[in-house]
Amino acid sequence: MLPGRGEVFFRLSRHADSSRPTLLLLHGWTASADTQFFAAYEAIAARYSIVAIDHRGHGRGMRDTFTLEDCADDAAALLGQLGIEQVIAVGYSMGGPIAMLLTHRHPQLVAALLVQATAMEWSATRLERFQWRFVGVFGVWMRSRWQRHTLRLVLRRLQHEQPKLEPYLVWLEGEIVRTDALGLLQAGRALARYDARPFASGLGTPSASLITTADRLVRPRKQRQLAEALGAVVRELPADHLAAIINGEEYTALTLELLGLLSASIADSSTAVGC
Repeated sequence: MLPGRGEVFFRLSRHADSSRPTLLLLHGWTASADTQFFAAYEAIAARYSIVAIDHRGHGRGMRDTFTLEDCADDAAALLGQLGIEQVIAVGYSMGGPIAMLLTHRHPQLVAALLVQATAMEWSATRLERFQWRFVGVFGVWMRSRWQRHTLRLVLRRLQHEQPKLEPYLVWLEGEIVRTDALGLLQAGRALARYDARPFASGLGTPSASLITTADRLVRPRKQRQLAEALGAVVRELPADHLAAIINGEEYTALTLELLGLLSASIADSSTAVGC
């Protein structure tokens, strides 16, 4: 329970070596911490401490009005309650804006920033603004009896693309249907309004970017614009937007590589300050 905010659901894994950095894992739209990062949990927990939160309206997250700013402040409040002073913020898709807002609003908490399959904005063009008008249709689908039927078709397609997912399909379905339709709708509208162009280049935080080069939801061009604004170290994964699930091994390997670079940068900065 976060005083004045509400009850949150989170995963916490503390590394045996307390000097290892803590990762704050911030999931994407329609996902939860578990469904977004389950393929990477074991590998990253072997090297880092982890805090992974379910955002408002998603998974087991609090059922309250959704704003990206509130999600960032929820994460900041949770870190404070856990006594964690600094993290490497890892934001996938919608988690990217939340990670950037956390860095912008609570800079003392973020030692480094890793953005994945995300952008500075999604509504710069007239076509994009037109497309976002249909987010309400998605909300209607979430409330309809066709939700589970469509979801099962999507999961079967995922299984076809990645047979290793078969043991997780029933679990994935159960986790996805936990999402609150209203919260999802509010989150979509928040993403449509989001624009980090005024502040992204001024964050001044060591940054890295994992770009999904076959992404049809967040265009690689937009991902590269964000990476350039952040001055981020870049690695590319030739995969679509569900790379963290479908391409779990490759996603995990590149994530660990980028985390290693960011950890080294943090260590170098600490050494320089101490000199």
